[in-house]
Parts: sequence; structure tokens; C-alpha cells
Amino acid sequence: MPGSSGRVGSAAPAYGSGRSSSGGPSYGAPSSRSSGDGDWPPRGGGPGGPGGPPPAGRPYKGKRKPKWGRIALVVGAVLIVAGIIAGISLYGYANGLNDDLKRTDAFSEITNGRPAKTVDGALNVLLVGSDSRDPDAAKDTTNAWRADTLILMHIPADHKSAQLISIPRDLWVNIPSANDAACDSGSRAKINAAFAFGGLPRAVRTVECMTDVHLDHVLAIDFGGFKEVTDALGGVDLKVDQSITSIHKPHRKFVKGTMHMNGEQALDWIRQRKQFPRGDFDRMRHQQEFLKALMDKAASGGTLSNPSKLNDFLKSVTKAVTADQDFSLTDMAVQFRSLRGENLTFITSPNKGSETISGQSVVVADRDKALVLYKAVASDKMTEWMTANKS
Repeated sequence: MPGSSGRVGSAAPAYGSGRSSSGGPSYGAPSSRSSGDGDWPPRGGGPGGPGGPPPAGRPYKGKRKPKWGRIALVVGAVLIVAGIIAGISLYGYANGLNDDLKRTDAFSEITNGRPAKTVDGALNVLLVGSDSRDPDAAKDTTNAWRADTLILMHIPADHKSAQLISIPRDLWVNIPSANDAACDSGSRAKINAAFAFGGLPRAVRTVECMTDVHLDHVLAIDFGGFKEVTDALGGVDLKVDQSITSIHKPHRKFVKGTMHMNGEQALDWIRQRKQFPRGDFDRMRHQQEFLKALMDKAASGGTLSNPSKLNDFLKSVTKAVTADQDFSLTDMAVQFRSLRGENLTFITSPNKGSETISGQSVVVADRDKALVLYKAVASDKMTEWMTANKS
């Protein structure tokens, strides 16, 4: 299983040859099966899935108010906590933290007898930023679960580095009609619509279909946790690449240069997108910069040498994170203790930028480049991919 393409159910490659369980790629322009309205709203099927109206409650809408980059801390929860705990050899303490983690069945209906994943070998983790602390919301209310950002984190078998692939929330993909449905079922929409159709498991299924990469674990984080963890570290220093005024109250001023930010300020900064020339893409870059700053601060001597500060940090992380049923913090602590900010490579899922499809502004994948990237992830050959794609 480690590092393999690890098809789940009837998952199949979404790129290149366009093969899936019954034909048809998951990316690109609307398929030849599109109705006159361009596959949106989805066709056929029952409520709550592509192919039927969204479930009762707040409907999914294509454009949302700009959100913030909660995903950064999810990654920190995986890597920072692991390295710190192992470094100070508090394995028993780690066990207690592991027990404190909230759990969710992220692989509901798509496991098909999937065995528990160990940390030996390569590892693929889906990191999710959301507006809810409750990934286990009932199916009839899953439309309340929303994701701001998705990151596919690949950790090679040697556990000495990690590659984090940001998936734009507006990426135009095929969303399967059910958590256990064929990859070419359903119809196309923005990827974060998967949460409205079937909660976290549908998002997992969609990403696996899109990339043909087997996901071993899923971690989610909420708004409150983002602020608490940052504040537990005493804030972070972030580069402000242009002076702006926040579009959110209390309309903070961010001045070009390096600024020390607490949790509220950092949250506000990485929410901004409208003031920047590349919009969501600049916002993703700011999220990535925040992640590195957070990791480096957490691994610093000032955190490790202060028992009270370290405890506050670790407790805030476990309160903020929701993990899948098989995720083990103690295993992570042993295996990934050497990971630091300089060991991370940030990548954006290959795309051709924004286009208007079915009246929506969406991000269109670069299918050829994406095929090569995700094949490298699935086969644990990211070192070779990065050498060939140094830019």
C-alpha cells in the first residue's frame, strides 16, 4: 500500500488517457454528456449527490466570500507535533495527546475493506480546512460542511521531506455521485462542492478519483484552532508583499515588509485575495508561507525549552485537529521527528488558470502536467519530479 496508486473501489486515473471505470476523464471542460446548462446543477440521482439537488438546508453556491487558510495548521499538526514530541522523547505524553484527538470516519462507504495504514513507507495525507468542527454531520446536513482549501501532502518513504500540493477550491472536476460510486459517475463542479454533496468522505473520493493517489489519512482543522495554535507559539513573522487594508472588520492595515502577527492577524492576512493580482493563487502562497513560519517557530528552542509554552501549543493543536479513525500521533512522532520547514516543498496542482464554465468562474486543470505530477506521487518518485520541474 505505501506509495502505491492504491485504487479504492472503482477509482481510476482522471488524467491523460481519460480512462475511468467506464470511460471519461474527471477534469476539463464539460463532458459530452452535458445538458444544456453545462452540467450544473448536477444531473439525475438522489438528493445530496451530483446528479440531484443538494440536500435540504443551505445550498451550495459557486462563489463564496473569501475564506481563510485554516489548512496551514493542519499540516503543522502532522509535522510539527510529530517532530517535537519525538525530539523530547515524551512518548507517554504523546499517547495522551493521541487520545485527545477528535475522530471522524473520513472513509465512510469507500473503505471496501481498506486495511489500516501504517507509517512505514510513503504516506499520502489529505489536509482539509473547514468552517465546521463536526465532520461527522448527518448526511442530511452535510451541506453545512465547507472546505476553504485542500492540500495533498506526500511524505516519501525515507520520511526526510514532504511535498504539499495545494488544490484550488474552484478546480473544475468530476464529483462522483456517491461515496462508493464509479469515478465517472455524477458530473462536474468546483471541487469544494463535494462537501455539499457528501461531506468529507465525498471529498476524499473526489480527490482519489481526480489524482489516482491512494489517501492514507485525512486531517481537518477549524477556525478557532488556527488562532489558538498561533497564539500558543507567541505569534509568527510573515512577509507582507504589498501594503493593503483588510476587507474584513476591523479592517487591519498590513504594511509591506515583515510583520509579527498573532492568531487573529495571521488569520486575517491569509484570508485576503481580492487585493492581489492573482487572487486565490496569491492567497494559497500566503498560506504556504504561513505554514513554514509556523513550523519553524514551533521547532525553535524558545518553544522546546519552555515546558508551559510547549504544553499550551501541543494541547491547542489536539483541540484544533480532527483525524481519521486510524491516524496515530505517536507513530507520527517517531517516524517524522526530523521534518522541519526547510524540508517542505510547496506545489500548486497544475492548472491553466480561470475560465468561465456554465456561468461560473472556475480553475481548469492542466491535465498533461497533472498526470505526470500525480503519477510521481503515487509511485513515490517526487524527487525525480522536482528535479525535472525545478521552477
